[in-house]
Amino acid sequence: MDKQKYIKSPLNYVGGKHKLLPQILPLFPKNINTFIDLFGGGFNVGINVSAKEVVYNDLNLPVVQILEYIHRNKTDKILSEIDKMVEQYDLSKTNREGYLKLRNQFNESEFKQPIILYVLICYAFNNQIRFNSKGEFNMPFGKDKSSFNPTLRERFIEFSEAISNKDCKFTNTDFREFIGVAFGENDFLYCDPPYFNSMATYNENGGWTMTNEEDLRSMLATSNVKWALSNNLKTNLTLKNWAEDHGYKIHYLSTSYRNCNYQKKDKTKDIEVLITNY
Repeated sequence: MDKQKYIKSPLNYVGGKHKLLPQILPLFPKNINTFIDLFGGGFNVGINVSAKEVVYNDLNLPVVQILEYIHRNKTDKILSEIDKMVEQYDLSKTNREGYLKLRNQFNESEFKQPIILYVLICYAFNNQIRFNSKGEFNMPFGKDKSSFNPTLRERFIEFSEAISNKDCKFTNTDFREFIGVAFGENDFLYCDPPYFNSMATYNENGGWTMTNEEDLRSMLATSNVKWALSNNLKTNLTLKNWAEDHGYKIHYLSTSYRNCNYQKKDKTKDIEVLITNY
């Protein structure tokens, strides 16, 4: 299937799986009642999965709130809010002052409005999402590159219309809260955790630890439902042996990370896989 037929998240999430969807989705079960997107990220996978219900979970609360806001509100209403904000702060590819003014307002406000954060992301450097230790959004201005341009607008509209038609539930919790949950027979658990030993921004300040890795593996090994795990054998050196020891299937995926932000010298040697227990 042409990857262009897949909906793309309006959030530029490091490690997003949009380019891999043509390889990943055909490996999923055909009939899914509840799809649990345990590390939902930008929601590129969950938005394209055919299921009766989708549970999106992520530890990044501001991102959860953005997606929940898009799901809860009509597309035209959100676009009107975005356009008013762009006009009010004279946001453009060159107006750094307007961007910083909006960023300061967002960081200083007691109630963090998700739509303001989304607009900030649109004009931030590489459209990236990052917060400092105080919880303040601290991405610099994306001069001459980032804006809510026509392409991003169309992507937003397509995503917003699609998510409004899905039965979605949004949660913001540590993945370990799902340990021992009695999933239904036709439920499906998908895990796209931060890649162990990766230099991506989500692994700054400790990030994804070996304890996290071991707890997730233990959870999957004792799970009562079908699951799939996205990962990379190049950085996660013990994962292949773990999967083989448990009799899981390792599906090797063809990919290129030339445009990603993993900060590796040689991205051609990445070994992207999808591991399944069925």
